[in-house]
Amino acid sequence: MNVFNIITLFGGLAMFLYGMRLMGDGLKESSSGALKGVMERVTGTPFKAFLLGLIMTAVIQSSTATIVITSGLVGAGIISLHQSLGIIIGANVGTTVTGQIIRLLDLNASGTSFLQFFKPSTLAPLALIIGVVILMTGKMKNSNKVGQIVIGFGILFSGLMGMTDAVGSLSESGIIEKLFSRLGENPLIGYLIGAGVAFVLQSSSASIGILQAFSMSGVLTFNAIYAVLMGIYLGDCVTTAIVCNIGAKADSRRVGTANILFNLGKTLLILIGVTLAHRFGLLDGLWSSTVYSGTIANTNTVFNLASALLLLPVMGLFEKVSLKIVKDDPSRERLDPKHADLEVLDTLSPVLLTTPALALNSCYKVLMHMFQLSRKNVGRAFDVVKQYDADLLANIRVTEENIDHLADRVSNYLVQVSAHVTAQNHVEMMDHFYSAINEFERLGDHAMNIADCADELHAENTVFSAYALRELEVLRALIGAVMNYAGKAFENCDEKAAKHVEPLEEVVDDIVNAMKQNHLDRLRERKCSVLAGTEFLNLLSDIERISDICSNVGVATIARVRPELKHEIHDYVSRLHEGKDESFNREYHAAHDHYFTLLREEE
Repeated sequence: MNVFNIITLFGGLAMFLYGMRLMGDGLKESSSGALKGVMERVTGTPFKAFLLGLIMTAVIQSSTATIVITSGLVGAGIISLHQSLGIIIGANVGTTVTGQIIRLLDLNASGTSFLQFFKPSTLAPLALIIGVVILMTGKMKNSNKVGQIVIGFGILFSGLMGMTDAVGSLSESGIIEKLFSRLGENPLIGYLIGAGVAFVLQSSSASIGILQAFSMSGVLTFNAIYAVLMGIYLGDCVTTAIVCNIGAKADSRRVGTANILFNLGKTLLILIGVTLAHRFGLLDGLWSSTVYSGTIANTNTVFNLASALLLLPVMGLFEKVSLKIVKDDPSRERLDPKHADLEVLDTLSPVLLTTPALALNSCYKVLMHMFQLSRKNVGRAFDVVKQYDADLLANIRVTEENIDHLADRVSNYLVQVSAHVTAQNHVEMMDHFYSAINEFERLGDHAMNIADCADELHAENTVFSAYALRELEVLRALIGAVMNYAGKAFENCDEKAAKHVEPLEEVVDDIVNAMKQNHLDRLRERKCSVLAGTEFLNLLSDIERISDICSNVGVATIARVRPELKHEIHDYVSRLHEGKDESFNREYHAAHDHYFTLLREEE
């Protein structure tokens, strides 16, 4: 043994951990959209939730990621704490798939056998070659993600081979044999070592992979490794619980707590089972025998699967205990009655940041809530103009504060998400969301301006004329239709709805111009006061800007649906206004005739 063996060992470990991280990140990134869709459809059936956790963890190669994502979904109210328990248990079983892949180290194939292709010494360079080719050619739809996954797989096995080579040299010195023989004599030390390694590496799969690499020394026995496996389960779930607790609400924290409780229960079952089996002589042939990678993988799978089957029926106990350990959050209504409708902010969970598809979906929900609040305030503002109501005006002001608060929070959250975004479609979605934040906040601002006009008139004991109020009802109906189409366009990324916005926005401009002229005529005829006249013009300007905001939302939606227009969107809009689109012309003229007929009826 010399220092170069130690360097080789840790170099192999570094490659192994990096390969696992690279492969896992690629798998998680490529499957996060599907993961979101499937997890949202989880029912209250424990077995279905168990299968979901198992399959998803097998796909993304990380029980921590699955449980952390589950924690975020629970915090966002998408699934319940009860539903999450089956996913937690399934995730603990799904993580054993990595060990079964690593067991290829045990594969003994001749140079002419087809199995030679599945040996790590062949798989590693083959995966690296394929991954580099995919990245360099870039002909596939998701070349970067697929290439990252394949290269990560190759680096993982290259690191494993480096570790096993170093372990082979170290085993000749007798150090490994002495170390693991002591673990067999004192299971508690093995348990603590396993827990410590898993806690530091933040991965049970990586910890067990290292154990599998050490097994190639030929000195590991079952009585030395079973306690290490139990320690790994605890160390990994503690790390997961810490991540679930970062900035999360009570139910999210309970997910991490329930995972610890399950793993403690699993450890107890394994300890009792192994002790009884050994005492009754059922493990005599295995207890002191040498174990290799395949035996470790199988033992890990059996431990987790058997524990899952035994504990799944009593998982309600974990829920009850976690509810007692983690107390409810203070009610937001008690803290600040003004912000009672800000519960939607709970969807912006920090545990979802590393899964951009889920994090961006949370942003979308907050943005939709912002739009609904802004549209509601526009309607309320028209009501206050029609009939002054101090209580309703106060509600408008509170809602406006909430809109501003939502805008600040979702903006900050998007900044945090951006550090984890690599996919181009996610980048485009973030750009769309940043634009929407600004538009929806301005929508609320203009609603507030309209309400302030009503407040100013009331303070001066002045009102709009009956003519003006009737005209405003026509404009209100038109602007309501514009906002309705803009909302549908953003909500469903609906190009059809978005195309309805622009012709109606043009009609708004025409109606506003006509109302301004009518208003000037009333001023000359002394049918309206000067103060009311000034406020009426200000009000019309705010309504026109609301229409412009809706136009921006519609145009942004079209640009997102049709990326080829992204850099030509202004030309596209100009062609519409120049009358070069028959569909636009038909809808514009139909709406123009309809609303001007209504306006003339109110004169």
